[in-house]
Amino acid sequence: MSYAKQHLDEAARILAGIDVVAIERMADTLAKVRARGGRLFFLGVGGSAANCSHAVNDFRKIAGIEAYAPTDNVSELTARTNDEGWTSVFVGWLQGSRLRAADAVFVLSVGGGSFERNISANLVLALQYVRQVGATVVGIVGRDGGYTAEVADTCVIVPTVNVATITPHTEAFQAVVWHLLVSHPSLKAAQTKWESTPTAVARSSSSIETV
Repeated sequence: MSYAKQHLDEAARILAGIDVVAIERMADTLAKVRARGGRLFFLGVGGSAANCSHAVNDFRKIAGIEAYAPTDNVSELTARTNDEGWTSVFVGWLQGSRLRAADAVFVLSVGGGSFERNISANLVLALQYVRQVGATVVGIVGRDGGYTAEVADTCVIVPTVNVATITPHTEAFQAVVWHLLVSHPSLKAAQTKWESTPTAVARSSSSIETV
């Protein structure tokens, strides 16, 4: 079997095993956050931080939820890291954003954070603060979900089918799940470009063919 076939077979197994009930619960939770005027803060590191940036765009533009990610502001992120340390960077940012009980924090992470394993301790500190404030916690994580799964109001754990490919599959399926969420009838508030202009697309394709 080629590696490409193996990887895609693993992805199919993950897709078949993902918790649909948890996703529906998350959609309902996020709809309630929007209804009460809450904001949505995305936290993640590495590849998950890049996913946070993309997700912020989609939740703002498609779902109509005010959303932010601390990793989108490199100046503040590096200043806080330099002056206060990497471990406290997210909790400091949430404090500066005046996090309130009506808001929600959305974690995208492979491990979900763990003090014991010294992995993404910044997520753990941030979530402890979120719980003190009384804000909602949701997450899309891999492995056993770590601290995020322990404290989240609702959490989707990407199933592990191969311990050698946990990270690529988790980060890939973060995108699958959040795109599902912003497309969900209970959250989608604005039509997307390509779905709203089928006639224009067809006309454009026809023009190209006849040139």
